[in-house]
Amino acid sequence: MNGTPIRLREFASDDGGQLSKAEQIAQLRAQLAELDGGAVQEQIGGEGVVPLSAELARVLPNGGLPRRQVTQVSDTPSLIVEILRQVTEAGGYAAVVGWPELSYAELSEQALRRTVAVPEPGMDAMHAAGVLAEGLDVVVLHTRCEIQYTPAQARPLLARVRAGEAAMLCVNATVPSPALRMSADIASFHGIGRGRGRIAGIDLEVSAHAKGWKRPRALLTLGAATGGVTHLKAVPS
Repeated sequence: MNGTPIRLREFASDDGGQLSKAEQIAQLRAQLAELDGGAVQEQIGGEGVVPLSAELARVLPNGGLPRRQVTQVSDTPSLIVEILRQVTEAGGYAAVVGWPELSYAELSEQALRRTVAVPEPGMDAMHAAGVLAEGLDVVVLHTRCEIQYTPAQARPLLARVRAGEAAMLCVNATVPSPALRMSADIASFHGIGRGRGRIAGIDLEVSAHAKGWKRPRALLTLGAATGGVTHLKAVPS
């Protein structure tokens, strides 16, 4: 997927004037809804959280990803794609900035229509992510190499995130004092025997840490269920 034709710019009204923040957000979501072939969707979840499924919700504060804040996520593509799947299939909109290698094969056609991909943002990755954060539900900012932004460097992005509606997920890009840290490690594979077979699923050990919040790591099985539907299953660790 090469991305949907959403222009990353400041929105202007028909008479050339500048739109308000609420109008900009409504216009961005309207463009996405038009691509989705339906009416504009209401914001999913509660006021302060993007909810995830019961399985992932168990390791997250308030059962989901915090809106208008940054979550630091480990470089685990399978976890990111599962988050995108859950958010878009629940009616939300998501974006991925700066990750051309990420595979969207597990997303349905409907989910793809609700996902904006900006694989090559150039030098404006933070700006692109910030603009999208003003109107979407989840935005993933990925950098090829690990980058630790100073408070001054991160300030424009954080200001847009606070002013918007999205849960910002940073992968390899570290900002000062993220609200949540989420990591996943591959524990094992399913479907491979002695010298034969193919990978049918993987076990991920997922953990999340925030101020005043720490739960035991959860062992999650991600793979192909009957009918080829990707799913997560919680297993006591």
